[in-house]
Formats: sequence, C-alpha cells, structure tokens
Amino acid sequence: MKTDDLIAMLSTGSGAVEPHAVFRRYSTAIGWGALCAMLLMAMLLGVRHDLGQALSQPMFWVKVGFVISLAAASLYSVSRLSRPGSGLATAIVALAVPILFIWTVAAIALSNAVPTEREDLLFGRTWSSCPFLIATLSVPIFVALAWAMKGLAPTQLRLAGAIVGFAAGAIGAAVYALHCPEMGAPFLASWYLLGMLIPTAVGTLLGPRLFRW
Repeated sequence: MKTDDLIAMLSTGSGAVEPHAVFRRYSTAIGWGALCAMLLMAMLLGVRHDLGQALSQPMFWVKVGFVISLAAASLYSVSRLSRPGSGLATAIVALAVPILFIWTVAAIALSNAVPTEREDLLFGRTWSSCPFLIATLSVPIFVALAWAMKGLAPTQLRLAGAIVGFAAGAIGAAVYALHCPEMGAPFLASWYLLGMLIPTAVGTLLGPRLFRW
C-alpha cells in the first residue's frame, strides 16, 4: 500500500478497527500456536517423568518465570509494533529485565561453584539439543503470530519479524520447560536464550516479506 493510498483511506474513515480487535486476534493466535506446540512436544518429547518433584524445587519456578516473563514482554512488544507510531521504550525495558536477572543469577551460581562443577552448570546434559528443540516447538507459534500481525499495520517490518520470532521462541521455551530436566541458571542463561534467538533470526530475515503491505 502506498502512503497516499493509506492517507486517503484514513481520511475517509474506512477500515475502522473494532475495540479490542488486536487483543482478540493475538489471543486466538497464541492459543492455537501454544496448543500446537504442546501437542508437538507431547508427541516428540513427552513431559518429564519427575514433573511432580520438580514443582517443589525453586529453580523450576525460576526457569518458568524467566521464560514466561520474556514471553509476556515480547508479546507486549509485538502488540506495540502492530500499530504505526507506537514507542518501544517500555517494551525494551521489559525484555531486558528478565535477561539481566537470569544472567545475574547465572554469574552468582558460577562464582559460588567449585571449578569442577562449572562445566556441568553451563552445559548440563542437553546443551547440544536444547536450542534446536526450542526452535522446533516455536514453529507453530511463529506461524500463528505472523498470521495475526499480517492482518494489522506494522511499519518496522524487519523489527516486527524479529520480535514475532523472539515471542515464538519464548513461548516455545515455556512449553519445552515441561520436558527439560535442566535447572541450572547458567544453562538457562545460555542455551534457552540461544533457542529463542534462532526464531528471532528467522523472523528478522522474513519480516520484510511476511508483513509487507
């Protein structure tokens, strides 16, 4: 759509958006995307067998809180980028806080561990598969969020693609957390974050093509 056509459309009042339309559109996308990711996780991986015991461990809730905080912050960023002219200062802060928190916890854990334990804290047992499994689970969520944003009015297309990818990765990580046995903060700060950055990179590349008006 050309700028002149957009101005003409807005001046005539055509295409008025219903109240809460953005919220409903993204709610639908998140619901279907997360459901498909859960089904994919159940078929490919399964829920961890000791989930009941894990629920009593504080680090499990740190892990869940970390990924859910990033998912919430990135979805807020997605909604902002769906509207022309919306600022992102608050969204950037909301994204930075959970990352800085987990990096701080990871640094403390590594500094307090004896040298022979640091490698296990960082790599765990699943470092080589974790990022790619998170990226795999993010695929249906990415598709759903891209559909939702496509029907709105993003103007920063590459950034929009990146944030959609990061949001998909964060929700995928939340789903993956139900399977993953890893609990160390250094592991989460490294490999979980890398898993979220894979769909972010894909979204950055695809954004201009996906969201072009």
